[in-house]
Amino acid sequence: MEDHSRRSFLTKTGAAVGGITLGTIPVSAAPAEERYIVDTSGLSKRRFDDVEIIYWLNEIEFAVVRGNPSAVDEKRVEPDIKLSLEDRDDAGPPVERDSKPGGPPPWGGPKDERDPLYYLQWDKQAQNVPDVHGITRGEGTRVSIIDSGIFGDHPDLDGPLNSDLSENFTQDSGDFNPVGSDHGTHVGGIVAAEDNNGIGVLGMAPDTDLVACRVFSGPFAMFGNIIAAIVYSANIDADVANLSLGAYPLPKGSEAAEVRREAYTSSSEYANEQGMMLVAAAGNDGANLDDDGDVISLPNEADNYMSISATGPIGYRWGGPGNGKGQEQRNYRAALKHLEEPTHDPAFYTNYGPEAVDISAPGGDADLEALDSVENAKYDLVLSTTFSGEDTDDDDAPDPPFEPSYGWKAGTSMASPQVAGVVALIRSLRPEMTPDEIRNHLEETATDLGSPLYHGEGHLDTGAAVRSLGTGSEGGASESSQGPDNGRGP
Repeated sequence: MEDHSRRSFLTKTGAAVGGITLGTIPVSAAPAEERYIVDTSGLSKRRFDDVEIIYWLNEIEFAVVRGNPSAVDEKRVEPDIKLSLEDRDDAGPPVERDSKPGGPPPWGGPKDERDPLYYLQWDKQAQNVPDVHGITRGEGTRVSIIDSGIFGDHPDLDGPLNSDLSENFTQDSGDFNPVGSDHGTHVGGIVAAEDNNGIGVLGMAPDTDLVACRVFSGPFAMFGNIIAAIVYSANIDADVANLSLGAYPLPKGSEAAEVRREAYTSSSEYANEQGMMLVAAAGNDGANLDDDGDVISLPNEADNYMSISATGPIGYRWGGPGNGKGQEQRNYRAALKHLEEPTHDPAFYTNYGPEAVDISAPGGDADLEALDSVENAKYDLVLSTTFSGEDTDDDDAPDPPFEPSYGWKAGTSMASPQVAGVVALIRSLRPEMTPDEIRNHLEETATDLGSPLYHGEGHLDTGAAVRSLGTGSEGGASESSQGPDNGRGP
């Protein structure tokens, strides 16, 4: 199926993908909660005696408050906004698939694999991640996941997850563990799922210190909570924060848009000063962000955020030539060569634009016509850690107690943490590198596919990014560095 037809499907149906966006649920300024974002530059904290201060972010001269802001300079006050998980109606199939509750997909893979589900991780295979781990596994680094929380009892995450530093930035009564959505758990596994433990999947940087910053309470997050989580992540010396979330389209030029953009920019400047890089999903609207009029996508189009588009294969272990009987036993190098579309091909849903996107990374693709009729068509998505649970309150979300599982999702939300994990690998080898230097290094080592419209400076090449740092280690280039013919072998 060609990209154009799949993009048309997305446009016509609003098919949900594995990202967090301002979906088809209407987004409000949350007037019922009377929450506001305030630019506090030059203002005394005494001016806020008549409101409840939720977050006083002195580091960036912003505050999040609840109450009547009439006592504050109203030119610097804008309503907080509510973000929602993408609405999943009957317009089109969501691009995610869960495995059976409590367990991995059928057939656990070869007994001698370090991680028995690695054989289904085309994203890590194409980047030759196990070979890179001979150089670094991300030790001595910290990655913050600003998302829907991470399930702390997942056996592939309980090792890397730092439960002492993980925080709940919503105003509900829970902790960093999820409330309903397993989105953040999936993202966390892409970054840091344990290896060598005989179960599950492989993460990009399994020896990093993973911190969960939960900004979603059920399906909703407030903009102000995200800003607070960015500042917190910088203050705990995270090397990189991943934001697989976003708001699009937001109008440019309005007071509200400028206050929110400035909050994102101020927080990113502060983060960079503390040595923390910010990686953000480009979004799943199939939109050219460079040619979309007087609107903007945040945070990925704000200053100092590295914006990541998504790529993925079509036909991985199911649809290409040679993927017949016995396909599970096919070694991964052979499987990557028998594809209808290669792993670096732009995903049908991804936002794009040579100025708005810095690089692309594996995020998963889907043949939407096959996804509900061919069991293994889900293999084109990204496999990672998830959880299951019974929906006891009929809100279409699992409720505790959760059971660990593994499942497939696709989205720029899955592409962004691939890059965040590589940042951890780089920082492990070169802790002195600044965020700007790391960003430039990722762009310089990315594979030039000759299509900046979808890939910006190129496609993520983990092997080149790590080996070029002068470790003296030998080894072949990653699959992604093979260029446009990757995955199209005989």
